[in-house]
Amino acid sequence: MHINTMAELAAENREPEILFWVGCAGSFDQRAQKITQAFASILTHIGVDFAILGNEEMCTGDPARRAGNEFLFQMMAYQNIDILNRYKIKKIVTACPHCFNILKNEYPVLGGAYEVIHHAVYLQQLIDAGKIVMRENGFFKGKKITYHDSCYLGRANNIYEAPRKVLEALDVELVEMKRCKSNGFCCGAGGAQVFKEEEKGEKRVSTERAEEALATGAGIIASNCPFCMTMLTDGVKVKEQEENMQVLDIAELIAKSLAV
Repeated sequence: MHINTMAELAAENREPEILFWVGCAGSFDQRAQKITQAFASILTHIGVDFAILGNEEMCTGDPARRAGNEFLFQMMAYQNIDILNRYKIKKIVTACPHCFNILKNEYPVLGGAYEVIHHAVYLQQLIDAGKIVMRENGFFKGKKITYHDSCYLGRANNIYEAPRKVLEALDVELVEMKRCKSNGFCCGAGGAQVFKEEEKGEKRVSTERAEEALATGAGIIASNCPFCMTMLTDGVKVKEQEENMQVLDIAELIAKSLAV
């Protein structure tokens, strides 16, 4: 896929409608790259004018701040803000709740104030506006799907309905886990936990969450976060249920269901 970079558009004196903030996972993790490609393909398919920073995009610094390295966080944040402000970025869409949370809630104090939207909300807006149209008898029609609320989208930013409305547009049977919405259960990766050695305990958090998902009888766990994707996939593997349950991002679900 060829996606325009901000540098390319700036050379043509053009400004895109949105900046797609890809994030470290979406750039470098092989599984998360598929989410990036799915979301970019949706935007391309419906003609959204968007661009990425490409090599100019650094980590937001979220893992550094969560792990306690404030100096490293601020160094990364100021560099990103300098680039974003230089391109006069106004609207950012990202598929990572961690990037979303820190860009939206923590960058403004440092001089980086933008309209930041998570891709679940953006997809819902596009569906409501009639820009995304699903094909009849789509790939997932009637299939049983359970949705995992990521901590940084749900409890941190109170976004629960948008991703569910996106799933409803697929005409699926949405079954909730016992712990969901404001009572949701973490996948085990948040707060930089994904980067450290796990502490001793009776059970991995990811395994417990996978058990809750399997208990719904669903064949698919819908996710909205690359970190949740990793942890839930690991949990399903631990339970040896890869043949019975898939873990898919909502962008992947939509990309497979678009009307031609």
